[in-house]
Amino acid sequence: MISTATSAFINVQGLCKSFGGQVLYQDFDLTLPEGKVISVFGPNGCGKSTLINMMSGLIPIDQGQITVADKPLRRSRIGYVFQNYRDTLFPWMSAFDNIAYPLKVKGMAEKNRHQRVDQLLATFDITLDLRRYPYQFSGGQQQLIAILRAVVADPEVLFLDEPFSALDFEMTLYIREKLQQVHMESNLTTVVVSHDLEDAVYLADQILLLSKRPTHVVEKVQFELPRPRTPDTVSHPEFVRTKGHCLDIFRQEMRQ
Repeated sequence: MISTATSAFINVQGLCKSFGGQVLYQDFDLTLPEGKVISVFGPNGCGKSTLINMMSGLIPIDQGQITVADKPLRRSRIGYVFQNYRDTLFPWMSAFDNIAYPLKVKGMAEKNRHQRVDQLLATFDITLDLRRYPYQFSGGQQQLIAILRAVVADPEVLFLDEPFSALDFEMTLYIREKLQQVHMESNLTTVVVSHDLEDAVYLADQILLLSKRPTHVVEKVQFELPRPRTPDTVSHPEFVRTKGHCLDIFRQEMRQ
């Protein structure tokens, strides 16, 4: 179950980060493979969200180096879905304009923006009326709009910070399905922070288990059930075994 992957698409070397004099990461190294879904799981306060915020360039690091495909972050194409997705959608813009906004920033012509968004909707079998405004959609639909905006400009990496935390179970199942579709259609390298172990295992090809602070990688756990995964996946023996192994590691870490 321990990862033996050697390819390094995302490479973190010598990462250091402190807040208020308290060390969160010290000489932290990490490599993540291309074309996989990686879930990040660990104790509260270990810096899961901080880690992807640093890997995406949203917050500065104190020391170290982070590269994507051997390029510095400033030259990498990053997509990001925030935990507070409602606050990140522009309420004065239609859903279409929210999704197409990264393309507009890049200077793409309006006709081409429409073609790209229409292509996304068709690919993922989405029938939302994009003329409506964000507040006219349910929470799960707003989250889907945020995901579409994050992938519309063809990023190299997609980061998601606790994408299910504000959703009910029905919408969680729906967004799980759509995220799988995104990955299966694009083979997009995806890093997901989750506080729910079932979600973390369900989505992942690899689960990154973090320690208490100062944070290090306890283990990289592989989960190789084929996609598409369904609600029945959670009762599959390999899912149960992998989740149980991750839970054992988590409990051991909490006893440290």
